[in-house]
Amino acid sequence: MRHVIFAINTTLDGCCDHTKFYPDEETMAYFTHLTRDADTFLYGRKTYQLMVPYWPDVAKNHSGDRKADIEFAQAFDAVDKIIVFSQSLDSPEEEKTRIVRTSLHDEVLKLKQEQGKNILTGGITIPSQLAELGLIDEYHFVVHPIVVGEGRRLFEGINLQENLQLKLVEPTVFKSGSVALRYLKQ
Repeated sequence: MRHVIFAINTTLDGCCDHTKFYPDEETMAYFTHLTRDADTFLYGRKTYQLMVPYWPDVAKNHSGDRKADIEFAQAFDAVDKIIVFSQSLDSPEEEKTRIVRTSLHDEVLKLKQEQGKNILTGGITIPSQLAELGLIDEYHFVVHPIVVGEGRRLFEGINLQENLQLKLVEPTVFKSGSVALRYLKQ
């Protein structure tokens, strides 16, 4: 069975708003590695529109100041499928994108049963819903040593029936002071 992995950057105060900070090259390399081990992305409309067409354009044009950005863009562009859960998005930006308007639960269970690599998700809304449904197998939080005081928060609006029990299996400290925390669902 394929694993659903939630990976996100956050600040010490839980802000996940990417307009408030930008990951360093070491962090980008961490996310590139995760992306290379996946063949499917699960996004909501907002996260999808942040990622596409931006990263595919960087991959095609090799634009960007940093080698780490280009490598991430190439890994992002190599992923086979992007599944977007949206009621408002009319059409996808790319051929490999499929818009889903049906049950998140049923769709993700079907995806997990298919052959393939990991399924990667990011953002706030869809991962929060997946956590509520118990469908996330791994959590990767890269915590940056800053406090921004505003912006969207990790698991904003989550409504769990019971506490989500996680086991830390791999902490990684970066030179910048950021820490990648890999948790498995217990």
